[in-house]
Amino acid sequence: MNTMLDNLSSRSETSRPLVIAAVMASLAMVAIEATIVSTAMPQIVTKLGGLHLYSWVFSSFLLTQTAMTVVFGKLADIFGRKRIMLTGIVIFLVGSLLAGFAWSMPAMIIFRLIQGIGAGSIQPVTLTIVGDLYPVKERGKVQGYLASVWATAAVLGPMIGGLIVRDFSWAWIFWINIPIGLISAAGFVLFLHEKERDARPSIDIGGAVLFTAAIAALMIGLTNLSTADYTHAMLSGSVFIASAALFVWQERRSPDPMISFSLWGHRPIAMTNLATVFSGMALMGLTTFLPMYVQGVLHRMPVVAGFALTMVMVGWPLGATLSARSFHRFDLRKLLIGGSAVIPVGAMIFVSLTPHSAPLMAAIGSLVMGFGMGALSVTSLVLIQEQVDKSQRGSATASNLFSRNLGSTLGATVFGALLNYGLAHSKTLGAVTSDQLRKVIESAPGSTDNFAAIRLALHQSVHLTFAGLFIVALAIVVFAVLVPTVAAARNREAPQR
Repeated sequence: MNTMLDNLSSRSETSRPLVIAAVMASLAMVAIEATIVSTAMPQIVTKLGGLHLYSWVFSSFLLTQTAMTVVFGKLADIFGRKRIMLTGIVIFLVGSLLAGFAWSMPAMIIFRLIQGIGAGSIQPVTLTIVGDLYPVKERGKVQGYLASVWATAAVLGPMIGGLIVRDFSWAWIFWINIPIGLISAAGFVLFLHEKERDARPSIDIGGAVLFTAAIAALMIGLTNLSTADYTHAMLSGSVFIASAALFVWQERRSPDPMISFSLWGHRPIAMTNLATVFSGMALMGLTTFLPMYVQGVLHRMPVVAGFALTMVMVGWPLGATLSARSFHRFDLRKLLIGGSAVIPVGAMIFVSLTPHSAPLMAAIGSLVMGFGMGALSVTSLVLIQEQVDKSQRGSATASNLFSRNLGSTLGATVFGALLNYGLAHSKTLGAVTSDQLRKVIESAPGSTDNFAAIRLALHQSVHLTFAGLFIVALAIVVFAVLVPTVAAARNREAPQR
């Protein structure tokens, strides 16, 4: 089959618009999966049981996705984008098919792990393909299109999930990916053509295994910390330290390491990725605790809380598109700093919220933060891609996506710890229990408020997380400013037309 594809490639030219259509379809598949499953999980857990494993359905996907992002980014540099892209789609579809047939929660978690492996290939390789096909002055517009895919999925995912659960079997939550994935794969097979690679590259299998083990242990440890499971957190931490030490030893002796320390340590890439880590933390803090504040403190309906949070996904594509269209006018570093400077402005709005604030204020804060994050995400990705040769672009792209996912995991742990500390040291009630919080959030808006003291304690606790969110937002600006002035190759011709 590979010979047939290579012969076809030699007679054909890449069709950029059709390849981008395939890219958008594959990203839509992953993006919808990230939101649609949460809608169906209450029904799924009633069928399969295992409520105590509920969170691992989501954590398992994120775990393998994060760990494999860097591995597949490197493999795309070695074997080519097309082969790794198709491999990722196949793995994702296999995981989706099996998830629909899951007979228990442990089986569901295993199949979600497989899905996460596929997603770990699809995300970095699609963005690398865009970097290969388009120079900077054109790439920005395409990145804006890709940002709109995630925004649309965030809005439509829960709606589609609700309709599927109501009218069909919950298995179609996963099986809906199969036609989308097959169409996307056909697009890459027919319209993306790469030059044949004559060299026989070496694969750092030891480095890939140790890196995956280290990141998996780190994320499991952070998850255990967020749930106050300190025994397992310490065990996971020990595995992480041992795996990380062995990984560094392996990479220093490998002739073609899985991770190039010189690439990751290059100052423009390192500072940009650090800003991305804190951006991931801020996004997790916002999406996790804003709905809780609107429902529990402002005493509003879930739909109002959903509206306030959805404004993030309105601001994100706006910021990404505006920045992308400005690539030909402004230096990438200036756009990076400008986008990051908007994020603390939105975070400050959340710090100023009181129990008497209107939900519109929260929505405005979400919109502003989403705008800044969208501008930061697209600019940081393009800036990093322009720092390396095409032979390292997959690895560089993967480093940025890995940083964002790692930041999300760190954010869940850090902000969760802040909330738990606030609830355990309430100035009005002492320790607030989870059962008390559940009753507050489930109480009907407009009814007699018998939970005023608990709402005040929740306000104080979430306000502490919002203060932490503001500090994290300031850190984003600091690292963006520390990115040195770099000259992006704006006039670089796309290698394929």
